Amino acid sequence: MIRQRQQPTAHDSLSSRAIDELYMRRCLQLAYNGLHNAKPNPMVGAVIVAADGRIIGEGYHVRCGQAHAEVNAFASVRPADEPLLRGATLYVSLEPCSHWGKTPPCADLIVSKKVRRVVCGCVDPFAQVQGRGIQRIREAGIEVTVGVLERECLELNRKFIAVNTAKRPYIILKWAETKNHKMNRQTGEASLPGLSAIAAPDRCVTRHEDAATAVCPSPLSAACQGGGEVTAPALLPRREPLPISTPFTKMLVHKLRAENDAILVGHETVNTDHPQLNIREWSGRDPERIVLAHSTEGMPAWFKCFSDIDTMLSYLRMRRHQSLIVEGGAITLQGFIDRGLWDEIRVETAPFVVAHGVEAPHIPAEACLDRQWYFDGNIICRYLRDKSLTFSSPCDCCR
Repeated sequence: MIRQRQQPTAHDSLSSRAIDELYMRRCLQLAYNGLHNAKPNPMVGAVIVAADGRIIGEGYHVRCGQAHAEVNAFASVRPADEPLLRGATLYVSLEPCSHWGKTPPCADLIVSKKVRRVVCGCVDPFAQVQGRGIQRIREAGIEVTVGVLERECLELNRKFIAVNTAKRPYIILKWAETKNHKMNRQTGEASLPGLSAIAAPDRCVTRHEDAATAVCPSPLSAACQGGGEVTAPALLPRREPLPISTPFTKMLVHKLRAENDAILVGHETVNTDHPQLNIREWSGRDPERIVLAHSTEGMPAWFKCFSDIDTMLSYLRMRRHQSLIVEGGAITLQGFIDRGLWDEIRVETAPFVVAHGVEAPHIPAEACLDRQWYFDGNIICRYLRDKSLTFSSPCDCCR
């Protein structure tokens, strides 16, 4: 009898570690689908792989209170593939739960399915889990591997982790500044040509550090034909907002808001800039809008007012909010930095300068540069406080 030679598979040239990472990346892709609806639960993805390397089931945690990723993955297995489970490997981006909540323990389900092996991306920091799910599965005689793409799995649920370890929401500080670290023009400062050039490219762009005169590199403005020097106009009677973001980076700001639960500014920002803080240039739900103010007088009705940071954080915790964006102004941002109340800092820097303006906060010494993106001449830098989550290679702007 002549045996037919088995066809080579993609796995033949990969190490076991590389194979584990391959399927764990699929778990992360699936988990990200729960970005908006899984919270306050973590985002989790699961993949079931048969002994021959074929994916026979996969799922993710769609919504809080509904089935977990492992349950959905097992439910997706076709009846014809059920016998393959005994030789299969279950990949899951977060340790399976071991306790009764709104759903039964996933660890018990995994044991009942008698899979050969389980691969976990990271341990669940939730107090009722913290290794108990892994222990339960191992006690049943199932091989368990932990820590595959651990850094990526931890980063995916960094907000969930902050709530369960720091006992507060994950805090993102965000601001935009000029090349010389100014956030706004001060009251009475001259309005230099070109500061709105990003939004209106038919205006000239100034890149000179002198407030009185500015060299115009562009012939677009009639006042600047020939590329000569232009004199700054008269002083403004009040502060004028300084346009730093481009239309595209402004859209990314709205995307960031849609991905987080609450957003905060100081009362001076509300009084001078009148921000809406919604997601009108993206889709999803508006974050809860918060202002630090001693009085509600003059505050728009859509703002929730708090007189101090501690009371505000207690409120967010009570509301089970996992994340907070702090957008300004400079004093408010610096207050969070001084108290160490931050996990991530995002700074957008435009390539022009202004002579006099509100100084942007200083990046804390413990901040680690994680990623940089370049859009329309502006640079967006993301800093993380937790060094274990920083990446040396660039990533897409979806996170």
